[in-house]
Amino acid sequence: MNIKLLISPQELTSLLAEKSPQTVIIDTRSPEEYASSHIPKSINIRDFFTYLLDNSYPAGLKQLQEYFAQLLSDVGISGAERLIVYEDALNKGYGQSCRAAFLLQYLGCPHVYVLHGGYQGWLAAGLPTTDEVPEGESSIFRLHPQAEMIVTTIQMLQAINNPAIIKLDVRDRNEWQGLSSSPYGTDFCPRKGRIPHAVWLEWHRLMTFESGIPMFRSPAEILEICESVGITSESIVYVYCFKGSRAANTLIALQQAGIHAKNYFGSWNEWSRDNSLPIDATVI
Repeated sequence: MNIKLLISPQELTSLLAEKSPQTVIIDTRSPEEYASSHIPKSINIRDFFTYLLDNSYPAGLKQLQEYFAQLLSDVGISGAERLIVYEDALNKGYGQSCRAAFLLQYLGCPHVYVLHGGYQGWLAAGLPTTDEVPEGESSIFRLHPQAEMIVTTIQMLQAINNPAIIKLDVRDRNEWQGLSSSPYGTDFCPRKGRIPHAVWLEWHRLMTFESGIPMFRSPAEILEICESVGITSESIVYVYCFKGSRAANTLIALQQAGIHAKNYFGSWNEWSRDNSLPIDATVI
């Protein structure tokens, strides 16, 4: 599995210059944004952000795998290609390009990268854009699920009272406080609150905005921030948000800093809808 997940606009430019058919660029923004302008030769796959996992039990994961295997086959991706994903900016799309990268890796793609700085970073570098949509042919996506990448609801439940596993909530402040159930509305989910014994580190904190373009902080800075909530390079961390996007963004930051972390992909959207699962509903 690829360890170097981030690629700069300049590195991507070099890949485009090679005209390699084995490089596929995926735009995760809305179809309207894509139609307006995008990186040359990129294809638009919004589903990486909009797809909601029904549940993280075997049936739900199988449904996810089959859905994306068919979608990727339809757009001509086999899984062996070098795949570069991007969003508008790393702090605007709730981590949608990171969610796409996570899903592609989970599905078995070994060469996946996130454009560091996103489309705004590409524009800031003065690089070309287009509104032309590339033609493509269908393929057969080779599905090789990496089950160890995803924390399931059962695994998260088993970890609640295990102090050796840190349950990291990276949602926005109002969600963590129990004032809202999601980014999509206060009562989008039936319950508000937190997974018991979770610690909170808002996902924005692991990025810097000094250049005007959101970028991940240095490994040393990430470690220092993580240590403030009890996470060290020796920790085992289960990360969650609402639907695995901000968690995927955080996962990249933690991995850059050498922290062992996994994504509870079902996150609050799944957990809050199952009344048999415990929550801390205290408003803080």
